[in-house]
Amino acid sequence: MILSIGEILADMIGKSANNETTFSRYPGGAPFNVACNLANLGTKVGFCGRVGDDLVGSFLGDFALRCGFETLALQVDPDRNTTLVFVELDANGERSFCFYRKGTADYFIDTTEIEPLIVNSDIIHLGSLMLSEPEGRASADRIIALVRKHGKKLSFDINYRDDIFEGTEQAVAIYKQYAAEADIVKYSEEEAVLFTGTSSVDEAISALRASDALNFITLGKLGSLCIWQGVAYRMPTIEVACVDTTGSGDAFFAGALSVLDGAAEYTPEILEKALRIGNICGAITATGYGVIHSGLRAKLDSYCS
Repeated sequence: MILSIGEILADMIGKSANNETTFSRYPGGAPFNVACNLANLGTKVGFCGRVGDDLVGSFLGDFALRCGFETLALQVDPDRNTTLVFVELDANGERSFCFYRKGTADYFIDTTEIEPLIVNSDIIHLGSLMLSEPEGRASADRIIALVRKHGKKLSFDINYRDDIFEGTEQAVAIYKQYAAEADIVKYSEEEAVLFTGTSSVDEAISALRASDALNFITLGKLGSLCIWQGVAYRMPTIEVACVDTTGSGDAFFAGALSVLDGAAEYTPEILEKALRIGNICGAITATGYGVIHSGLRAKLDSYCS
Protein backbone atom coordinates (compact mmCIF):
# COMPACT_ATOMS: atom_id res chain seq x y z
CA MET A 1 0.00 0.00 0.00
CA ILE A 2 1.02 3.62 -0.57
CA LEU A 3 0.39 6.28 2.08
CA SER A 4 0.31 9.89 0.86
CA ILE A 5 0.81 12.65 3.44
CA GLY A 6 0.60 16.40 2.95
CA GLU A 7 -1.44 19.28 1.66
CA ILE A 8 -5.10 19.07 0.75
CA LEU A 9 -6.62 22.33 -0.48
CA ALA A 10 -9.05 23.88 -2.93
CA ASP A 11 -7.84 24.79 -6.43
CA MET A 12 -9.78 27.85 -7.59
CA ILE A 13 -9.33 27.61 -11.35
CA GLY A 14 -10.07 30.76 -13.32
CA LYS A 15 -11.69 31.10 -16.73
CA SER A 16 -11.79 34.44 -18.55
CA ALA A 17 -14.53 35.52 -20.94
CA ASN A 18 -16.07 38.88 -21.84
CA ASN A 19 -13.50 40.72 -19.71
CA GLU A 20 -14.50 38.75 -16.61
CA THR A 21 -12.69 35.96 -14.76
CA THR A 22 -14.70 33.41 -12.83
CA PHE A 23 -13.28 30.75 -10.56
CA SER A 24 -14.48 27.17 -10.11
CA ARG A 25 -13.62 25.15 -7.02
CA TYR A 26 -11.85 21.79 -7.33
CA PRO A 27 -10.17 19.49 -4.78
CA GLY A 28 -6.40 19.86 -4.91
CA GLY A 29 -3.05 19.64 -3.19
CA ALA A 30 -0.32 17.56 -4.83
CA PRO A 31 -0.20 14.64 -2.36
CA PHE A 32 -4.01 14.52 -2.24
CA ASN A 33 -4.13 14.49 -6.05
CA VAL A 34 -1.60 11.66 -6.11
CA ALA A 35 -3.65 9.68 -3.59
CA CYS A 36 -6.91 10.20 -5.51
CA ASN A 37 -5.35 9.18 -8.79
CA LEU A 38 -3.80 6.09 -7.20
CA ALA A 39 -7.21 5.10 -5.86
CA ASN A 40 -8.74 5.67 -9.30
CA LEU A 41 -6.08 3.38 -10.77
CA GLY A 42 -7.03 0.63 -8.34
CA THR A 43 -3.93 0.90 -6.15
CA LYS A 44 -4.35 0.52 -2.39
CA VAL A 45 -3.66 3.97 -0.97
CA GLY A 46 -4.21 5.99 2.17
CA PHE A 47 -4.16 9.74 2.72
CA CYS A 48 -3.35 11.97 5.70
CA GLY A 49 -3.80 15.75 5.61
CA ARG A 50 -5.39 18.68 7.43
CA VAL A 51 -8.20 21.12 6.56
CA GLY A 52 -9.97 23.91 8.40
CA ASP A 53 -13.36 23.70 10.09
CA ASP A 54 -15.03 25.69 7.31
CA LEU A 55 -17.08 25.35 4.12
CA VAL A 56 -14.09 24.48 1.96
CA GLY A 57 -12.85 21.94 4.48
CA SER A 58 -16.27 20.28 4.50
CA PHE A 59 -16.28 20.19 0.70
CA LEU A 60 -12.87 18.49 0.67
CA GLY A 61 -13.85 16.09 3.45
CA ASP A 62 -16.98 15.00 1.62
CA PHE A 63 -14.98 14.51 -1.57
CA ALA A 64 -12.25 12.52 0.23
CA LEU A 65 -14.82 10.12 1.70
CA ARG A 66 -15.90 9.18 -1.83
CA CYS A 67 -12.38 8.53 -3.14
CA GLY A 68 -12.11 4.89 -2.14
CA PHE A 69 -9.03 5.25 0.05
CA GLU A 70 -7.93 2.22 2.02
CA THR A 71 -7.24 4.60 4.93
CA LEU A 72 -8.28 8.24 5.40
CA ALA A 73 -6.85 10.34 8.24
CA LEU A 74 -8.25 13.80 7.44
CA GLN A 75 -7.66 16.13 10.36
CA VAL A 76 -9.98 19.11 10.96
CA ASP A 77 -8.36 22.19 12.49
CA PRO A 78 -10.77 24.23 14.64
CA ASP A 79 -8.58 27.34 14.60
CA ARG A 80 -7.34 27.66 11.01
CA ASN A 81 -8.88 27.99 7.56
CA THR A 82 -8.46 25.60 4.65
CA THR A 83 -5.76 26.56 2.15
CA LEU A 84 -6.82 27.99 -1.23
CA VAL A 85 -4.84 28.24 -4.46
CA PHE A 86 -6.01 30.51 -7.27
CA VAL A 87 -4.95 29.25 -10.69
CA GLU A 88 -5.12 31.18 -13.96
CA LEU A 89 -4.49 29.58 -17.33
CA ASP A 90 -3.01 30.95 -20.54
CA ALA A 91 -4.08 29.98 -24.05
CA ASN A 92 -1.91 26.85 -23.94
CA GLY A 93 -3.32 25.62 -20.64
CA GLU A 94 -0.19 26.60 -18.70
CA ARG A 95 -0.69 27.87 -15.20
CA SER A 96 0.14 30.71 -12.84
CA PHE A 97 -0.56 30.35 -9.11
CA CYS A 98 -1.52 32.56 -6.19
CA PHE A 99 -1.64 30.94 -2.74
CA TYR A 100 -4.04 32.00 0.03
CA ARG A 101 -1.97 30.33 2.73
CA LYS A 102 -0.96 32.40 5.75
CA GLY A 103 -1.58 30.44 8.92
CA THR A 104 -3.87 27.96 7.16
CA ALA A 105 -4.34 24.33 8.12
CA ASP A 106 -2.35 22.32 5.58
CA TYR A 107 1.11 22.56 7.21
CA PHE A 108 -0.02 21.94 10.81
CA ILE A 109 -0.41 18.16 10.42
CA ASP A 110 -0.55 16.31 13.74
CA THR A 111 1.82 13.35 13.36
CA THR A 112 0.97 11.61 16.65
CA GLU A 113 -1.36 9.07 15.02
CA ILE A 114 0.56 8.50 11.77
CA GLU A 115 2.89 5.69 12.88
CA PRO A 116 0.33 2.83 12.54
CA LEU A 117 -0.47 4.05 9.01
CA ILE A 118 3.21 4.00 8.09
CA VAL A 119 3.65 0.51 9.53
CA ASN A 120 0.92 -0.79 7.21
CA SER A 121 2.31 0.88 4.07
CA ASP A 122 5.18 0.10 1.70
CA ILE A 123 5.78 3.54 0.14
CA ILE A 124 5.23 6.80 2.02
CA HIS A 125 4.66 9.71 -0.37
CA LEU A 126 5.41 13.09 1.21
CA GLY A 127 4.10 16.41 -0.07
CA SER A 128 6.43 19.40 -0.17
CA LEU A 129 4.36 22.52 0.53
CA MET A 130 4.74 21.96 4.28
CA LEU A 131 8.46 22.64 3.91
CA SER A 132 7.86 26.38 3.49
CA GLU A 133 7.06 26.75 7.21
CA PRO A 134 8.97 25.71 10.36
CA GLU A 135 5.93 23.82 11.69
CA GLY A 136 5.65 21.90 8.46
CA ARG A 137 9.34 21.01 8.39
CA ALA A 138 9.07 19.71 11.97
CA SER A 139 6.18 17.47 10.88
CA ALA A 140 8.15 16.28 7.85
CA ASP A 141 11.12 15.43 10.05
CA ARG A 142 8.96 13.34 12.36
CA ILE A 143 7.36 11.53 9.40
CA ILE A 144 10.74 10.74 7.84
CA ALA A 145 12.05 9.42 11.17
CA LEU A 146 9.08 7.02 11.33
CA VAL A 147 9.62 5.94 7.71
CA ARG A 148 13.24 5.10 8.48
CA LYS A 149 12.34 3.42 11.79
CA HIS A 150 10.04 0.98 10.01
CA GLY A 151 12.16 0.44 6.91
CA LYS A 152 9.72 1.88 4.38
CA LYS A 153 10.43 3.70 1.11
CA LEU A 154 10.07 7.48 1.03
CA SER A 155 8.66 9.16 -2.10
CA PHE A 156 9.05 12.92 -2.49
CA ASP A 157 7.67 15.33 -5.10
CA ILE A 158 9.66 18.57 -5.38
CA ASN A 159 6.56 20.55 -6.56
CA TYR A 160 8.36 23.86 -5.98
CA ARG A 161 6.22 27.00 -5.62
CA ASP A 162 8.41 30.09 -5.33
CA ASP A 163 5.74 32.41 -3.93
CA ILE A 164 5.50 30.56 -0.59
CA PHE A 165 9.22 30.87 0.19
CA GLU A 166 11.26 33.91 1.15
CA GLY A 167 13.64 33.31 -1.74
CA THR A 168 14.97 30.71 -4.14
CA GLU A 169 18.25 30.21 -2.28
CA GLN A 170 16.39 29.35 0.93
CA ALA A 171 14.02 26.99 -0.89
CA VAL A 172 16.80 25.14 -2.71
CA ALA A 173 18.70 24.56 0.53
CA ILE A 174 15.59 23.20 2.26
CA TYR A 175 14.46 21.00 -0.62
CA LYS A 176 17.91 19.49 -1.12
CA GLN A 177 17.86 18.29 2.48
CA TYR A 178 14.57 16.42 1.99
CA ALA A 179 15.31 15.13 -1.51
CA ALA A 180 18.48 13.57 -0.09
CA GLU A 181 16.32 11.61 2.39
CA ALA A 182 14.03 10.17 -0.28
CA ASP A 183 14.19 6.87 -2.14
CA ILE A 184 12.01 8.14 -5.03
CA VAL A 185 12.02 11.77 -6.18
CA LYS A 186 10.07 13.58 -8.90
CA TYR A 187 11.23 16.79 -10.58
CA SER A 188 9.82 18.89 -13.38
CA GLU A 189 12.30 19.88 -16.07
CA GLU A 190 12.75 23.33 -14.52
CA GLU A 191 13.08 21.91 -11.01
CA ALA A 192 15.74 19.40 -12.06
CA VAL A 193 17.88 22.21 -13.46
CA LEU A 194 17.28 24.51 -10.48
CA PHE A 195 17.90 21.98 -7.75
CA THR A 196 21.00 20.44 -9.31
CA GLY A 197 22.49 23.89 -9.95
CA THR A 198 22.95 23.15 -13.64
CA SER A 199 21.93 24.97 -16.82
CA SER A 200 20.19 22.23 -18.84
CA VAL A 201 18.28 18.99 -18.43
CA ASP A 202 21.19 17.00 -19.84
CA GLU A 203 23.48 18.48 -17.20
CA ALA A 204 20.87 17.77 -14.53
CA ILE A 205 20.70 14.13 -15.66
CA SER A 206 24.49 13.87 -15.35
CA ALA A 207 24.32 15.33 -11.85
CA LEU A 208 21.58 12.91 -10.78
CA ARG A 209 23.43 9.82 -12.04
CA ALA A 210 25.37 9.79 -8.77
CA SER A 211 22.19 9.79 -6.67
CA ASP A 212 21.16 6.69 -4.74
CA ALA A 213 17.48 7.55 -5.32
CA LEU A 214 15.24 6.73 -8.25
CA ASN A 215 14.78 10.17 -9.84
CA PHE A 216 11.98 11.05 -12.26
CA ILE A 217 11.93 14.15 -14.46
CA THR A 218 8.76 15.17 -16.31
CA LEU A 219 9.34 16.91 -19.65
CA GLY A 220 5.84 18.08 -20.67
CA LYS A 221 5.13 17.34 -24.32
CA LEU A 222 8.42 15.47 -24.60
CA GLY A 223 7.37 12.86 -22.06
CA SER A 224 9.54 11.90 -19.10
CA LEU A 225 12.70 10.17 -17.98
CA CYS A 226 14.11 8.53 -14.90
CA ILE A 227 17.60 7.90 -13.60
CA TRP A 228 18.39 4.76 -11.64
CA GLN A 229 21.84 3.46 -10.69
CA GLY A 230 23.52 5.82 -13.13
CA VAL A 231 21.35 4.88 -16.12
CA ALA A 232 18.80 7.24 -17.69
CA TYR A 233 15.61 5.87 -19.27
CA ARG A 234 13.45 8.07 -21.55
CA MET A 235 9.86 7.65 -22.70
CA PRO A 236 7.81 9.84 -25.10
CA THR A 237 4.25 10.72 -24.20
CA ILE A 238 1.02 10.52 -26.18
CA GLU A 239 -0.52 13.42 -28.10
CA VAL A 240 -3.68 14.95 -26.62
CA ALA A 241 -5.64 18.19 -26.92
CA CYS A 242 -4.34 20.06 -23.87
CA VAL A 243 -6.90 22.11 -21.92
CA ASP A 244 -5.39 22.49 -18.44
CA THR A 245 -2.05 21.11 -17.24
CA THR A 246 -2.95 21.56 -13.56
CA GLY A 247 -2.37 18.25 -11.82
CA SER A 248 -0.69 16.53 -14.77
CA GLY A 249 2.53 16.06 -12.82
CA ASP A 250 0.59 14.55 -9.91
CA ALA A 251 -1.22 12.18 -12.27
CA PHE A 252 2.12 11.21 -13.82
CA PHE A 253 3.58 10.41 -10.41
CA ALA A 254 0.49 8.43 -9.39
CA GLY A 255 0.82 6.35 -12.56
CA ALA A 256 4.51 5.75 -11.96
CA LEU A 257 4.05 4.89 -8.27
CA SER A 258 1.23 2.48 -9.12
CA VAL A 259 3.76 0.48 -11.13
CA LEU A 260 6.51 0.72 -8.51
CA ASP A 261 4.23 -0.35 -5.65
CA GLY A 262 5.13 -3.93 -4.80
CA ALA A 263 8.05 -4.09 -7.24
CA ALA A 264 10.82 -6.22 -5.73
CA GLU A 265 13.44 -4.41 -7.82
CA TYR A 266 13.59 -1.63 -10.39
CA THR A 267 14.34 -3.52 -13.59
CA PRO A 268 14.50 -1.68 -16.93
CA GLU A 269 11.11 -3.20 -17.81
CA ILE A 270 9.53 -1.88 -14.59
CA LEU A 271 11.04 1.58 -15.04
CA GLU A 272 9.94 1.85 -18.67
CA LYS A 273 6.44 0.75 -17.71
CA ALA A 274 6.35 3.33 -14.90
CA LEU A 275 7.32 6.06 -17.35
CA ARG A 276 4.80 4.94 -19.95
CA ILE A 277 1.88 4.66 -17.51
CA GLY A 278 2.87 7.93 -15.85
CA ASN A 279 2.99 9.74 -19.19
CA ILE A 280 -0.45 8.52 -20.21
CA CYS A 281 -2.00 9.46 -16.85
CA GLY A 282 -0.49 12.94 -17.03
CA ALA A 283 -1.69 13.45 -20.60
CA ILE A 284 -5.23 12.29 -19.77
CA THR A 285 -5.41 14.79 -16.91
CA ALA A 286 -4.41 17.66 -19.22
CA THR A 287 -7.46 17.07 -21.43
CA GLY A 288 -9.93 18.55 -18.91
CA TYR A 289 -10.29 21.03 -16.06
CA GLY A 290 -9.54 19.91 -12.52
CA VAL A 291 -6.88 17.49 -11.38
CA ILE A 292 -8.73 14.31 -10.42
CA HIS A 293 -10.47 12.05 -12.92
CA SER A 294 -12.66 9.23 -11.62
CA GLY A 295 -12.43 7.55 -15.03
CA LEU A 296 -8.64 7.53 -15.13
CA ARG A 297 -8.36 3.74 -15.08
CA ALA A 298 -10.79 3.23 -17.96
CA LYS A 299 -9.09 5.91 -20.05
CA LEU A 300 -5.68 4.46 -19.29
CA ASP A 301 -6.86 1.01 -20.34
CA SER A 302 -8.18 2.40 -23.64
CA TYR A 303 -4.78 3.92 -24.45
CA CYS A 304 -2.94 0.72 -23.43
CA SER A 305 -5.20 -1.68 -25.34
